[in-house]
Amino acid sequence: MKVVLQRVKQAKVTVNGAVVGYINRGILIFLGIHADDTTQQADYLAAKCAELRIFSDSDDKMNFSIKDIQGEALVISQFTLYGDCRKGRRPSYTHAAPPSKGNELYEYYVKKLKNYIKIVQTGIFGAMMDVEMINDGPVTIILER
Repeated sequence: MKVVLQRVKQAKVTVNGAVVGYINRGILIFLGIHADDTTQQADYLAAKCAELRIFSDSDDKMNFSIKDIQGEALVISQFTLYGDCRKGRRPSYTHAAPPSKGNELYEYYVKKLKNYIKIVQTGIFGAMMDVEMINDGPVTIILER
């Protein structure tokens, strides 16, 4: 399971012109599910994302987590995180989970994240989405388990 996490001032996702998820200060999470992933990876990464100290204190040091600042999260499914570009010019997605398993683990991850973060918004699994954000910093972290 892969996560690309960005600290944001705000973020939103639209599908067919309609806003389906919007957050203020918090984290934007792009989540990729591998074909071999289980709920154990989701448990670990949900806790890790919620507890990462990436928000600044009064001395401008990253000492606070999303939980500490009572921030919000927007989670977007992104199978392209498992695009293999080592051969040719077109990425291969054979390592990405099939849609049924990917959706199941995506929903599971979101449910687990809600144990830590009060406001968690999502995109729509499998949909073509437009994602907008104002990156704060910028701060971008890549996690894999």
